[in-house]
Amino acid sequence: MGSGGLELPPGGEGHEGTSTDVPPGAVSLARPMNAGAIGPELDWDADAWHEVRTRAQRAGRAYIWLNLVEQRLRAVVAAVLRPIYEPVHGDDWVVAAAGPAGQEWVQRAVAVREVSRRKGYLLDPADDNVLSFLTLPQLRELMVQHWPCFEPYVDERRDVELALDELEVTRNVVSRNRALSEAVLNQAERASARLLEALGAGSDLPSTRRLPVDAVEDLVGDRYADVVAVHSDRVRLLRQFPAEDIFGQARRVDALGIGLNLLVQNFSGRRLLRLAESGSRVRLLFLNPASSAIKRRERELGIKRGELSRAVETNILHMRRVRSRLRDPGAFEIQVFDETPRFTAYLVDGDGADGIAVVQSYLRRTRGMEAPVLVLRNGRNGGRVVKPGQADQADEGGLFPTYREEFEQMWADSRPVS
Repeated sequence: MGSGGLELPPGGEGHEGTSTDVPPGAVSLARPMNAGAIGPELDWDADAWHEVRTRAQRAGRAYIWLNLVEQRLRAVVAAVLRPIYEPVHGDDWVVAAAGPAGQEWVQRAVAVREVSRRKGYLLDPADDNVLSFLTLPQLRELMVQHWPCFEPYVDERRDVELALDELEVTRNVVSRNRALSEAVLNQAERASARLLEALGAGSDLPSTRRLPVDAVEDLVGDRYADVVAVHSDRVRLLRQFPAEDIFGQARRVDALGIGLNLLVQNFSGRRLLRLAESGSRVRLLFLNPASSAIKRRERELGIKRGELSRAVETNILHMRRVRSRLRDPGAFEIQVFDETPRFTAYLVDGDGADGIAVVQSYLRRTRGMEAPVLVLRNGRNGGRVVKPGQADQADEGGLFPTYREEFEQMWADSRPVS
């Protein structure tokens, strides 16, 4: 009998009470599990680790966007409402701006601020104010309550409210560390970009008209030179970055490669003709279909002799037909080179600060459609964020100038197609 009046189970073998019969009224106590039985239940397999990493990556991206939006909205609210309320209410201007309708949540923010002060959570003195403790919905409420004050600075109230509505689902999921689907993440990224644009915080890089700057690129872009996207093959590139987005508004296109299929086969001749007639300059540099280099490439790919040569010749003839219909054929130049092809590159507006480049290296036994693709942004300082102390190195390490220089050298050593 135990000290609590409960009947203990019988002992192990070799002890008194080895009978398996349990007296009536006795409570059976579960035997402890040995340590070896616990381990396998706590282990995660590869699928489980993949799932949690995917969740963390999505939540991290969403958090960056939400953080940018909240900081921008906080700055806008302060810029508009502080001059109205601070002269009368001083440091309590946020409480006054919240008014009777917002007393509950603003007082809660005041209380959280005081707790953060006592516990040493305020690491930056700039955050020691009530406004820094308001959530996204509360900042929205301040804007809605005082919309006449914001109307001169924000074009469409409806657009702002719709974007904030779309972000609310993501904000709740991220704050509670729950699973965020890719569809909801994509929606949140689009809504955040629209909201930042509406609040006057859109990117000032000219190339964003063609390839929007991603929030993650803005923060960690300096780790990857001027590479803004990597795709495992050209199919995935075109799914995310269609040919119309790449070439559609170009004022200059410089392309170097074997057959230039990305441009010739994915951007219609009619569109290319309109582009050239509108003042764009096009320079296309093909591998000479009669060269020994194209025969070596055919052997590498294991295709029939003459197959690649005929495909390149067909592309050249198609581009010649486009050129023949132009009033100024000099704006549409076609040349061929005889050297071993090392990469294909499409430099769009490569002479300016808003350039975009799509680059693929040629791999043995791998067709161009299947080769990995890099997307580069020229932009201001290569489209990168320059950290303190790196101003002198802002123009170093980018890949865009390397491929632009290589194109110019190849162009100078090639010959024109009549």
